[in-house]
Amino acid sequence: MAISSELGDRRQVSIPQGTIEYRERGTGDPILFIHGALVNADLWRKVVPPLSKDFRCIAPDLPLGCHDHPLRADADMSPAGAAKLIADFMAALDLENVTLVGNDTGGALCQLVVTNHPERIGRLVLTNCDAYDHFPPLLFKYLVVGAWIPGFLWAMLAPTRFAAIRRSPIAFGWLSKRGIPDEITASWGRTARSSRGARRDLTKLLRKARARQLHAAAERFGQFDKPVLIAWGTEKDLFPIEDGERLARDFPQGRLERIEDSYTFVSEDQPERLANLIAELARQPAAAATA
Repeated sequence: MAISSELGDRRQVSIPQGTIEYRERGTGDPILFIHGALVNADLWRKVVPPLSKDFRCIAPDLPLGCHDHPLRADADMSPAGAAKLIADFMAALDLENVTLVGNDTGGALCQLVVTNHPERIGRLVLTNCDAYDHFPPLLFKYLVVGAWIPGFLWAMLAPTRFAAIRRSPIAFGWLSKRGIPDEITASWGRTARSSRGARRDLTKLLRKARARQLHAAAERFGQFDKPVLIAWGTEKDLFPIEDGERLARDFPQGRLERIEDSYTFVSEDQPERLANLIAELARQPAAAATA
């Protein structure tokens, strides 16, 4: 459950796959924030407030392990299915000209959205995320193998009730240079541990995560001829800067901004810098020509 009041009003919407809870703040053109596995919308709690002065900021708790409303048992949560879920969420809210922002696993899903369901997307922002061969990154590949073992996710998550474990490299320790407040990571771990349905939804995604899916998406990046910002933290990253450079080259209007003094969670380490970059991009016309 997202616990941060900075994200705005808590709301729910029904889509074919189930109920999605989200937070909304501000008015104007929409910015949609997509988090990764085993976190929730609180990842964006430092970025939404400055952006909400000029934009409608929407941050859903997606069914990636830390969500309060499990999907229907038959919901498709393969990577392609999760991308379709994001598209259905946008349709349910009637969002148009969306600036789509993704991080970590959420960045991989954004790549699938813009190549399979681009109709409502006006711009794309990718911070450090899965791409090409890194789906998932090497440090977390054990999750894909473990997802096939009954009870694995619960056993893996059980120790996260201890703050020291949550701060370790196998959890959130190498994702933020400055550290994430214990009350935030405690919320992430508690939700994932307590909900069998939430673990089921995440397990579906992990079992189907394959690098070939992102390579197939990359072959169609050329069809998304709209502004794309790659905002990549440069320090001790699970996702190499070379992937960020390649993403910027492969999108027709791709542009790379290196974010110094930041790990994977740029929204934690450099929220002001990231918010300014997102705002700059969101003000660009969706059909802007390449500079």
